[in-house]
Parts: sequence; C-alpha cells; structure tokens
Amino acid sequence: MQLSNDRARSGGGGPERAREHREVRPPVPEEPAGVRHDDPWFGALAPDWPGTEPPGAPAPAVPAPRQEPARDAMAEVYLAVQRSAAFQEVRSRYRRFVVPAGIGFFLWYVAYVVAATTAPGFMARPVVGAVNVALVAGLGQFLTTFVLAWAYARHARLRRDRAALDLRWDTQELTRGVKGGTS
Repeated sequence: MQLSNDRARSGGGGPERAREHREVRPPVPEEPAGVRHDDPWFGALAPDWPGTEPPGAPAPAVPAPRQEPARDAMAEVYLAVQRSAAFQEVRSRYRRFVVPAGIGFFLWYVAYVVAATTAPGFMARPVVGAVNVALVAGLGQFLTTFVLAWAYARHARLRRDRAALDLRWDTQELTRGVKGGTS
C-alpha cells in the first residue's frame, strides 16, 4: 500500500495505519545552536549610497564641480587635427566621391520614377519576351545600388582609410599627451 499526502489509498487500516507511516519518515535535522541561515549582507547598505544617511542627519554639502583643465586642452587637440592639412585632404577625398555619386544616383532614381509615370508606353515596350523596359530599369536600380556600395567601399579602402587611421593614431597620441598618462 502506498501513501499519498499521508492518506491511505485503500480503506484498510484507517487512522492507525496512517500514523504508522508518519513515524517512518526520517526526522528533519534541526539547526545547531548559533548557526544562522539568513543573508548576512541583508540590510547592510553601503555607507556612500544616497539615502543611507541616518534620519535627522544634516544633508551632505554638494561638492563643487570638478575642474577639468585637460578637457580644454583636448578640445584644442581635436580642433588642431580638424584644421590640419591631412584631415582636410581626407575630407576632400570623401566629398569628391560621395557628392557626384549621390547626385548621379538621385538623378537616375528620379528619371526612373518620372519615366514610369509620364511615359507608360515607353516603359511597357518589350525588350525580350515578357521583359519590358520598366523591368530592366527597375532591376537596374538594384544593380546600381550594389555597384555604388561596392565602389564606395573600394574608394574608402584605397583612398581614405590609411590616411584616416594615421589621423586617428596621431589624435590618440596627442590626447594621451594631454591626459599626461598612459592609457
């Protein structure tokens, strides 16, 4: 006979039988005297945390804002780098690629949209089988996007990345000197 929740399943035995099974259970070990199982860190607040002041204590004075003389010096470093010929050259190379490419792609996109709305006969002209001018131009938009992304990455890798990394290195060296330490 098995017990579930200290109750006998079958009717044999009654309360006396259940009492026998209760006595079979192993006793729960009691805690030895002096041992605590609660969290020793509970209620132990850090003394520097806000809100841990004892009630009635005077409010702590607000510290004066910290003066950071190095901050102005670092701003000067960044301004000097921005004014340098190397930075201007990197920026010029970036603009010489991005501006014409952006304008060219925008015009190509607008031409497609204008042609689709104003010249539906031209866009519906078949090229090969069921492929018409509109489909070729639409796929050309996607192709142009991918080619432009590839060209941008190539231009950046070949013409700007080296100079930009050199500028970054120089800037870090200058700011490290301003901070006056190693970092």
